[in-house]
Amino acid sequence: MTEWAKTCITDVPGIRLGHCTLSARPTGCSVLLFEDSACASVDVRGAAPGTRETDLLDPVNFVQEVHAIVLSGGSAYGLAAAQGVMQYLEENKAGFALGNGVIPIVPAAVLMDLEVGDFAVRPDAQAGYLACQAATAAPSPQGNIGAGAGATVGKMFGMAHAMKAGLGTASHTVPGTNIVVGAVVAVNAVGDIQAPDSPTILAGARTPDGRGFRSTAQAIMQGYRVGNLQSSNTTIGAIATNVSLNKAQLRKIAAMAHDGFARTINPIHTMWDGDTIFAVSTGRESGHDADITALGTIAAIVMAQAVVHATINAQGIAELNLPAHRDMLRPHATT
Repeated sequence: MTEWAKTCITDVPGIRLGHCTLSARPTGCSVLLFEDSACASVDVRGAAPGTRETDLLDPVNFVQEVHAIVLSGGSAYGLAAAQGVMQYLEENKAGFALGNGVIPIVPAAVLMDLEVGDFAVRPDAQAGYLACQAATAAPSPQGNIGAGAGATVGKMFGMAHAMKAGLGTASHTVPGTNIVVGAVVAVNAVGDIQAPDSPTILAGARTPDGRGFRSTAQAIMQGYRVGNLQSSNTTIGAIATNVSLNKAQLRKIAAMAHDGFARTINPIHTMWDGDTIFAVSTGRESGHDADITALGTIAAIVMAQAVVHATINAQGIAELNLPAHRDMLRPHATT
């Protein structure tokens, strides 16, 4: 079973999080819904992204508000989940007002999990709609759920040596204030997952006997080279805060949040990953003279925590030879 988050992105007032996990194979989608529209931007660092509506989030472009954000498995096929989210929002009259109707603005990012189980099973519009129906402000389950259901890590040496990861979330409330910064992430990387500021590998590429860790970064440093790597990758997530911010400020916070990836995923931002982080402001805390450096620093720490939560809460899938962190006898420190 999945475990519930002690802190969660839904601790940010004005946010609901919902998941749809497909039973036909390990995959699914996760949706952030905003009680009111939210300001958002994005930072894409991986070289193989799969995204929708991200151009709108550029600070120079016209649209200032979004109504939902979708994280999905299924690679480019999974972008279809956003259509179901649009349908749900239109039915609830949430969107950019135009004439007699609304146009919901729904940015999305996808990860590649098609090698985990039946390739033909992908999140679709119905999955996105069901995730909206399940959305709640309550703490979220973590691990093998939603966009993290088919997530794996440690794939530099092939899927035979990979491990299971999942979806994680975390938040931080600044003491003495009402300021909250939260994160959600689906961890699906070529690289290994390490504890922040530590050489300890939590999950990653396994040794040939499957009982230890190979250390991808060490292997590369010692001369390992990859030929044509075809594998299921990309880590996608979102940072949210209730502080009122504009798109330019959120773009910087999204960029700084990638440091959370870098502290926990090694290697990161590779040619085979489409690593993407959205940054969102619900604007519930206005009037603050926001220190973007401070908020970005918190965002990086909270994102790193969410990556760890996604890893330690994942469950292995024995029939697919994908053990999880909890299945390994002991963590291994790199040198």
